Amino acid sequence: MTINKLRLGAAALALTAATAQADTVRVTVAEYSSLTGPYFEDAAAAFEEANPGTDIQIEVVPWDVMLQKLTTDISAGANADLSIIGTRWLVDFVDEGIAAPLDDFMDDEFTGRFIDVFLSPSVFDGQTFGLPIAASARAMYYNADLFEQAGLESAPDTWEELVEAARAIDALGDDIAGFGMQGAQIETDVYFYYAFWAFGGELVQEDGTSGLNTEAGIQAAQLYLDLLNEGLTQEGVTSMTREDVQNLFKEGRVGMMITAPFLATQIRNEVPDLNFGVAAIPAGPDGDRGTYGVTDSIIMFENSQNKDTAWAFLDFIFTTEWRARFTGGEGFLPVQTAVAAMPEFADDPVLAEFAALLPEARFAPVIAGWEEIAERTSVALQTIYLGQGDIEEPLTAAAADINPILGAN
Repeated sequence: MTINKLRLGAAALALTAATAQADTVRVTVAEYSSLTGPYFEDAAAAFEEANPGTDIQIEVVPWDVMLQKLTTDISAGANADLSIIGTRWLVDFVDEGIAAPLDDFMDDEFTGRFIDVFLSPSVFDGQTFGLPIAASARAMYYNADLFEQAGLESAPDTWEELVEAARAIDALGDDIAGFGMQGAQIETDVYFYYAFWAFGGELVQEDGTSGLNTEAGIQAAQLYLDLLNEGLTQEGVTSMTREDVQNLFKEGRVGMMITAPFLATQIRNEVPDLNFGVAAIPAGPDGDRGTYGVTDSIIMFENSQNKDTAWAFLDFIFTTEWRARFTGGEGFLPVQTAVAAMPEFADDPVLAEFAALLPEARFAPVIAGWEEIAERTSVALQTIYLGQGDIEEPLTAAAADINPILGAN
């Protein structure tokens, strides 16, 4: 099911029962970790205590089915009042009239809480349709003990150095992989972009066409395929999700991998003795490098019958106290200046590494149909990783499928 099917439910938005209780607000939240549900339940209980007569109903949904869940609910006119979404989905929600603008609820004090780089992706044509509930960038994690055993003194600064480091780590034993590589489910395409950007690639070129089958795409795919063919990654890459690779890293079986700040929080909570470091994603031959900047937003649905109470709950969870608890518990980057200034965030060396990468961060293009583009890219990459044909053919075929989505010939 794709996000385009949202338009099937556009008319159904008006069908939501007008008999909904005036002070009941339903909230659909994405499950980031085992702490997500308890956090929102606690926030709901605190809000209800401060606002007698209100009823905040929380529904927690795994990320891998979140878009399908929302699409089904919207089509049936059964969606909640508020929901977390991937910000990259927001343009489709706005185009279909599904997300409500929030500007009439916001004042200067409220908007002033946010770091602009995280709030601005939810602004379309001067209107704000979402608030950044979660934010992160990507960096390279490395196992410091494996580096020491392999005689490596520092994290690789270039992809060429990463290959050499992966060889040294891989030589430590059959159960150790030099480089952990994702090849399944959400962000399979993103894992490829790290090398693609390092070789100077652009996802959407100046003429509006896909850059997937450019020289940068071919070079990046060749790099990853060489890592696979040389046995420098873990086995079964095309069945490995981000979480699978992170688990291997936490088990000490992967020397390097690229992921988000929340892995550091998981390590501290689950395997505090793991000796690790965080460094910038490697650069390409001309010094290009790029990290992936990500925000998830929480939106209000246009068909909500309880917008005032829904907004009051949003205002509540975006106070400094509740923002700090959520950000620290989940291991995200602060989206508000007051939270970012708190010692537990400002003095965290891992978060400092990620924050330093933000000037180079690239966000998913804000264009309709981006999820379809990501899916076609991921399928092409899996074909390459499995050795089914040469490199250029799957990339060219994917680009040909992507160009109409981009509105290009």
